[in-house]
Amino acid sequence: MSAPRPAGPDEAPAVAALVDAAFAAYLPRLGRPPGPMLQDWAANVAAGEVVVVADETGALDALARIVPEPEALLLDTLAVRPDRQGRGLGRALVAVAEDEARRRGLARLRLYTNALMTENVALYTRLGFVETHRGGEPPYQRVFMEKAVPRP
Repeated sequence: MSAPRPAGPDEAPAVAALVDAAFAAYLPRLGRPPGPMLQDWAANVAAGEVVVVADETGALDALARIVPEPEALLLDTLAVRPDRQGRGLGRALVAVAEDEARRRGLARLRLYTNALMTENVALYTRLGFVETHRGGEPPYQRVFMEKAVPRP
């Protein structure tokens, strides 16, 4: 695994493909594409919001879209290639987001996930996030979560 780094502009197609692969399992459950599959990943990469981890060949293994907000840092999307899940890549990218929040002087990370993505809710809970509220309508009911970012 390479160190997390910003995605390059030429990597936008690979970023979109990784998101599609990571979220494809949810298509039958939701009956439509999850929000991350509908995003403009070229624009997100161009805005400098995407951090990636690649394998030894340079193929993308995981990514996070991290968006600064006035009160917190939003972890908008966390995606890991299905064949790379369970290797700590998501945890490593959450740590990158925590470091970025500290660098910006923000005390919280925020995220939301679909309520039907129960595995994600469980993962984020294990990583220290707590549910703050729910909103939206099925199949896009969201679980909003946040995590305090400890100071060094």
